[in-house]
Amino acid sequence: MLVLTRKIGDSILIGDSIKIQVVNIKGCQVRLGIEAPKETKIFRQEVLENIKKNLSSPPIEKEPKPIQTANL
Repeated sequence: MLVLTRKIGDSILIGDSIKIQVVNIKGCQVRLGIEAPKETKIFRQEVLENIKKNLSSPPIEKEPKPIQTANL
């Protein structure tokens, strides 16, 4: 893993088409801006892991709700 120190406004380039910029630092949170081609999929790791977990889990079967009809 490459570890870099950056300040607000500093950028990192990945290849020729991806730019990651430090937009803000507030306490222990860092806000990043990412410029990449539209076809590049970008996910937060925990979100992608959750999506994969949900895709591999069997679907939860719910009982169908009864249909309510109006009295005519």
